[in-house]
Amino acid sequence: MSFIDHLEALRWHIIRAAISVVVFATGAFFAKDFLFHDLILGPSRPDFWTYRMFCKFGELVHAPDLCINKIGFVIQNREMSGQLTMHISTSFMVGIVLAFPYLFWELWRFVKPGLYPHERENSRGAVFFVSVLFMVGLLFGYYIAAPLSINFLAGYVVDPTIENQIDMQSYLSTLTTMSLSCAFVFELPMIVFFLAKAGLVSPELMQMYRKHAIVVILIIAAVITPPDISAQIIVTIPVLLLYELSIHIARVVRRGDTARLNAKLARQSGNDGAVLTR
Repeated sequence: MSFIDHLEALRWHIIRAAISVVVFATGAFFAKDFLFHDLILGPSRPDFWTYRMFCKFGELVHAPDLCINKIGFVIQNREMSGQLTMHISTSFMVGIVLAFPYLFWELWRFVKPGLYPHERENSRGAVFFVSVLFMVGLLFGYYIAAPLSINFLAGYVVDPTIENQIDMQSYLSTLTTMSLSCAFVFELPMIVFFLAKAGLVSPELMQMYRKHAIVVILIIAAVITPPDISAQIIVTIPVLLLYELSIHIARVVRRGDTARLNAKLARQSGNDGAVLTR
């Protein structure tokens, strides 16, 4: 294919991806009550699922302070077209998130023809695992990281006479940043898988720099969470587990590549022996 043909193919992939985003965004736009009252504003109310689970856990361990009975802030809109603008922008954001598996599939369909047969074989299931890790990270960010951040920031006051009246854009920014940050961080195993396939990462290298990785993970957790030790620990633990899983994935990739290389050498030696025999 010529360069123009590649651009034409890419154009149709982009068009189909854009159509999928518009379809999901349109559905989200018309599901306004569920989108905002239940989904977006859920972590701003004490009856949110995460807060109820913390309360039940507090009852089990006799720690009533874990119960969250009040969220100490009010969400306000200070612009004439603010709510309409938020409705449209949030609908498109939700459309992109819901269409993410299809978006990645379209990208993969564009890249796949340029791969060698063994590269295609090694990358089987990439769309599935990337999509699953993205959704798991998104749910973790929405149900764990974001509520902890919102609750901490809402309850932090420098003086009791100051009320927290939060602009809705600020609230939405905190919620989306926390959720999407966790979604992309959870892609670590797939990133390591492709890097290991390319020979850029080895399990020994990851083990050697494990201490450095822990420091980096703590910094990332401190950036995407409020200055609350409990929230940072809750975010750090799963990321550390993902790092250890990535080491195991790199080890499996190394083992598979070694087995294929040995099999190839064995076939070559067998063919050479057959030639000498003849």
